[in-house]
Amino acid sequence: MPDAAPQSPVPQTPAVLTPAAPHIPVLLSEVLDALAIVPGERHVDGTFGAGGYSRAMAAQGAMVFAIDRDPDAVAEGQAVVTASDGRITLIHGEYSRMARLLADAGIAAVAGVTLDIGVSSMQIDRAERGFSFQKDGPLDMRMSQSGQTAAEWLNEADEAAIADVLYLYGEERQSRRVARAIVAARPLSTTSQLAAVVRKALGYRPGQPKDPATRSFQAIRIFLNQELAELEAGLEAAEAVLAPGGRLAIVTFHSLEDRIVKNFLRERSGGDAGGSRHRPAVVEARPATFAKPARAVKGSEDEIARNPRSRSATLRSATRTSAPAWSAVQGSPS
Repeated sequence: MPDAAPQSPVPQTPAVLTPAAPHIPVLLSEVLDALAIVPGERHVDGTFGAGGYSRAMAAQGAMVFAIDRDPDAVAEGQAVVTASDGRITLIHGEYSRMARLLADAGIAAVAGVTLDIGVSSMQIDRAERGFSFQKDGPLDMRMSQSGQTAAEWLNEADEAAIADVLYLYGEERQSRRVARAIVAARPLSTTSQLAAVVRKALGYRPGQPKDPATRSFQAIRIFLNQELAELEAGLEAAEAVLAPGGRLAIVTFHSLEDRIVKNFLRERSGGDAGGSRHRPAVVEARPATFAKPARAVKGSEDEIARNPRSRSATLRSATRTSAPAWSAVQGSPS
């Protein structure tokens, strides 16, 4: 994603909210195990959200540099920052720019990076943010609360472009039918309107196990926020800021995200020297920047019972080697 102007840490204002987290962090104990925090280490929580990971990391002795592009998360997170007694610094920005954001804070390298990819529970639960059709709200879906809204894009894009987004990011097999229905129903302004159009196009009947509108909402959200490009850039940024022996822990929630993380770690650990369909083949082998990744972790039955959101979660982790980041090697992809 293109760089924006550097952003400085948000001033730590007096607490105005309780620091208690409104949501349960997914795979928290497993993430902490993967990070293996040593008191005094610097760690990055690239997706602060409600602050669950950051608070737990700080409780284990880490100095946490937390990042979030959602201004609501940053504003409300000041209560968590205040309660941390100086162990958490909260920065407004995109995690893909963590190297620059850390440099602005005077930090060159860290011992750990963790990312919880996708939409946060805070965003999903608030109807006014327009991420979910569970409650009616404006068709927004912007994580950063800036730029084009979902309604603006859906009401202006041509049918083919909408179909492509639904197919690529939502894996919607009937994307053309849904796109045609969306164009015919324009203008759309609310989440309930879009959900109704998608359900009608796909012949949804109440009581079916999964609402087909879920795929379209996912696709539009991922496209609008450029989430996969952000993830790809964020993985390279994490590679650049992790010190030798540093730990990377990534939690994903669907196959598109998990595939990117899996392929990145396989490639960077020397397991895919031939490249992939997203990257050209490597002409000359480069030193592995990560050791062999740990086995992927899914939520246990107890975890899922406590936190249903963890049902679709996958944790992948790996340890940084001392090899230079590929983006820092002359001639390597940036």
